[in-house]
This record gives sequence, C-alpha cells and structure tokens, in this order.
Amino acid sequence: MGTGENAALDIIRRETALRAVPLVPVIRLHLADELVGLWENVETAIGRADSEPPFWACAWAGGQALARYLLDHPQAVRGRRVIDVASGSGLVAIAAALAGAAAVTGYDIDPMAIAAIEINAEANSVPVHAVCDDILDRAADADLVLVADAFYERRLAERVTGFLARCHANGVECLVGDLGRTYLPRDRLTPVTAYDVRGLSAVENRDVMQTTIWSFCPI
Repeated sequence: MGTGENAALDIIRRETALRAVPLVPVIRLHLADELVGLWENVETAIGRADSEPPFWACAWAGGQALARYLLDHPQAVRGRRVIDVASGSGLVAIAAALAGAAAVTGYDIDPMAIAAIEINAEANSVPVHAVCDDILDRAADADLVLVADAFYERRLAERVTGFLARCHANGVECLVGDLGRTYLPRDRLTPVTAYDVRGLSAVENRDVMQTTIWSFCPI
C-alpha cells in the first residue's frame, strides 16, 4: 500500500463513520453526514482544489436499491464475474460479493473512492478488487455489469449508455439502479422492480425516493 493510499484511508477514517446502510443494513459503509464540508476537508488534506466530489461518502438511492435487489435475488450474481461501474463507496460491489459473485471489480476514477471501496469491503469481510480507471471506452470482461446513480450529467450518461450498449452486444447482462434522473436512457431500459429508499433528505429533494432497478436492452 502506497503513501497516497494510506493518506486516503486516514482521511476516510477521520472524516466518516461506519454505519449500516438503511435499505441494506447487513452492509456497513464509511459515510459522512455532510458532503460539502467533507469535500473541503479532503481538498485541504490532500493540498488540491480540484478533487472529485466525495460521492463515495454517501449511500445514494440507486446504489441502495441495486444492492437490495442483489441480496434479494442472489441468483442474479451467484458464480458470475461482476463489474460495478462508477462504484463510489463500493456498496453495489459489496452486495454482489455477499450474494455469491465469483469475482467482483469496482471501477471508479476517483482515488478516494478506490480507498473507500477497499476499506468498506474489508469492513464487510468480502473480496472486491478496486480499480482506479475509466473503463467506459473499453470492453467489459465480465458476465454482469452493474451501474447505479450514473445518469446525473449528460456527457457521463451518454458514455455510460454507450458502454452498456457495447456490453449488451457482447452478451453481457447489464443492470441499472436509478431513481429516474434527467439523463436516464429510458428507451434502452426495462423496469424490473422498485424500492422506496428512505433517509435521503441530506442529498436529495425529499427523504423517500422510489428507485427502480432496470435491465438494459437493445432499442
């Protein structure tokens, strides 16, 4: 483990608390109460003013719903090679590992997220391989691709949609967890089930958000 990763782990331990996730209390994550203050503290600690927002410190609605789905339907992942895109805290990746996936890789472009995935996986006693890389322009060597909460920005949504389309064309199953954000490609998605995710008032416009699990499909 390098010096930078040690520093990231120290920040996570100092600035967050290990808590059960509301919709999936069997999983515990290092979470923050307030993201803006955390973001400022992270930038001060690393000496940079251009770090990624600390999305890894929150259990977002799509991730909670997708994690719940995997635990409720372990046959969706059991024995399969799984990739979690824009993994953040690692919540979905951890759920996949708990549900019996053969191997789980969580991808994120933020080094702090990679540290969060590692420390959260350790806290839940599951193996998750965390990779700091942008996989969206490549092929996925997996049986199942998972994506949650990645459609909040137009360009990112377009890239994620293109990635999922290539994966699907190569025979890879793709599942999406999202509460219905603006850039969600609804014409490429089939709803599977939905969950009411509670306790979101700190990061969303209301406390309870109905959040859907979608299967990606061709046009």
